[in-house]
Amino acid sequence: MASALFSPFTMRGLTLPNRVVVSPMCQYASEDGSATDWHIQHLGSFSLGAAALVMTEMTMVSRIGRISQKCAGLYSDDNEKALKRVIDFCRSVGIAKQGIQIGHAGRKGSTNPPGQGGKPLTEDEGAWQTLGPSAIPFGEGWPVPREMTKADMKQVTEEFVSAVQRADRIGYDLVEIHGGHGYLLSEFFSPLANQRSDEYGGSLEKRIRYPLEVFAACRAVWPKDKPMGIRISAVDWVEGGSTIEDTVAYAKELKKLGCDYVDVSSGQVDLRQQIPFAPGYNAPFAGKVRREADIPTMTVGLITQARQAEEIVASGMADLIAIARGAMYDPRWAWHAAEELGVETEYPPRGRAAHPSMRPQVFPNRAKAG
Repeated sequence: MASALFSPFTMRGLTLPNRVVVSPMCQYASEDGSATDWHIQHLGSFSLGAAALVMTEMTMVSRIGRISQKCAGLYSDDNEKALKRVIDFCRSVGIAKQGIQIGHAGRKGSTNPPGQGGKPLTEDEGAWQTLGPSAIPFGEGWPVPREMTKADMKQVTEEFVSAVQRADRIGYDLVEIHGGHGYLLSEFFSPLANQRSDEYGGSLEKRIRYPLEVFAACRAVWPKDKPMGIRISAVDWVEGGSTIEDTVAYAKELKKLGCDYVDVSSGQVDLRQQIPFAPGYNAPFAGKVRREADIPTMTVGLITQARQAEEIVASGMADLIAIARGAMYDPRWAWHAAEELGVETEYPPRGRAAHPSMRPQVFPNRAKAG
């Protein structure tokens, strides 16, 4: 039986054997931005068989671009060396392609990790001045970010470029720019966070100008045969926020710059959001962007079941599906989904003994099929 989910997908020089992606997941386990042994366990496990592409968590372009003091970074030689150690290990034991999400937290930075409450840091805890398109805090009780000057914007663009160059030296197959979830580039996109009066605020065309500049600068230094995408929060889920029509227009402009796919998520820009959480709740947005902007899409959000993922891809809502908590719960998600859908998927050498055909006592029919 043919499976849309387990059909290959090609972007530039990268061909994925299936459409399953492990979504970037912040781990809050880094030391001054540098990956630790935890990342070897975390990403190494997924690389054995959770998906065709494993994404490293949102990795910050500067110290002040971090969400917390425990966030991953790619702003120093030590960061680069530590992350290369992790990715080299993943390649040595696994079969997955490796991608990384690059970002800047903007006004949502300078906080404790979620496991420690996720609240803004105090001065005694080492708080730093956050940046944003406008001097508007994320919510009540949050610090007011400094409105970015043109010099700030130029510096942050250079930091994105440097991080992308480091990602190439590490050997990543794909880079995704984080332009969603209320982080810096998402703040420029959203009229709730961006109330500038210059050429970077106001109309949609002006609000997306800076994110497009950052993307173009990153694309220019990333190898032409490697794909680059972006995550966008398709809607803010708050009255007066960004809309799906805004996102479609944004995606059309990104495509002109060489964007290979849009990773469609939503929300997390404003604490007043009212998100109707349900399985695959972002998939319809991804479908609209895919159809109307004529660009490949990835979607994420409560996708946990093989047949659910199969339907999303087969119906044309998205070209790729990203799983996060589902992969944490089942680090061999792709193996099990393939078995449920009656198709084959690749196993790494050290995992072949687990293939159903090798366990006739458990899978007698598969053993006969051999």
